[in-house]
Amino acid sequence: MSSVTHAGGGAMDAKIGAYKTGISQLQEQLPSVADAYHQFTGECFKDGVLPGKTKQLIALGMGLFANNEVCTFYHVQEALSAGANAEEIRETVAVAAAIGGGHAMSQGVTRVEQALQGVVH
Repeated sequence: MSSVTHAGGGAMDAKIGAYKTGISQLQEQLPSVADAYHQFTGECFKDGVLPGKTKQLIALGMGLFANNEVCTFYHVQEALSAGANAEEIRETVAVAAAIGGGHAMSQGVTRVEQALQGVVH
């Protein structure tokens, strides 16, 4: 992981550290699973048609959408390390917010309406 410096990172660093500790324990307990996971994620995040920076921004947006605090902290740091700037990261937040709102709206105008039509006569 990156060594990006940041203000007020104590709690964030602790949470990322706890994740790394957990991964290390998994490596000891189930090495083949941990190795497979690292190989898979390494392939997914390396530069390809999409650059690694873009992949980190996608992961950040997904982490936000999933409300995954550790992934959010981790992928902000990784995106910065891959060359993203604060503006790109903030735009990623905006896109994640739009998707989150769109997700609720799409379900509201489809599934909720279908449920109401089936229940309310």
